[in-house]
Amino acid sequence: MKTLFIAEKRYYSGSELAPHWIYKNYGLLGDAVVAFIGEVNVPQDHMLDISEAQDQSFIYSPLMLSFIVEHFDHDLSRAIFRQRMFLVCVKEVLEQLDIKVTRRGDNLFVGRDKLSVSIATVTSISTLIHVGLNIETRGTPVKTCGLRELGVVDIQSFAESVMLRYSVEMEQIYEVRCKVRSV
Repeated sequence: MKTLFIAEKRYYSGSELAPHWIYKNYGLLGDAVVAFIGEVNVPQDHMLDISEAQDQSFIYSPLMLSFIVEHFDHDLSRAIFRQRMFLVCVKEVLEQLDIKVTRRGDNLFVGRDKLSVSIATVTSISTLIHVGLNIETRGTPVKTCGLRELGVVDIQSFAESVMLRYSVEMEQIYEVRCKVRSV
């Protein structure tokens, strides 16, 4: 699994969740995860969660660490499992920094404050995951917390640790599949 931290700030609107977006923009062919920092503003017409769209919800953060993951298969259930595995990787890296985090389904919380947004979806050729972690929280539509207020100052190193952990998990899962005999 290829990984890349994108150094320049990048706006996220939800339109980035498209097949081959990582390859077209950053040259990473195959299963990959990229991370970048920037403002996030997902309008209603880019909301993938139908229930949130029906509730007139929107996603906004003045500064968020976004991860986009693409796997080349068509299994939405597997994508949701991977989404939750990715969140477990985030949680474990935060806990190594002595930050207590709770995972509820596909979101992370610190106390009652929401730290993350995430979604998994399927395309004609792949599955896609977006996980966003607030860095700053001014103007968010719900009660949130951000990485900065939690004491995470080196966002790039944090993002690279999360991506490495996820990549190792995916590689280990693949290896276990290869070494187990059938019955």
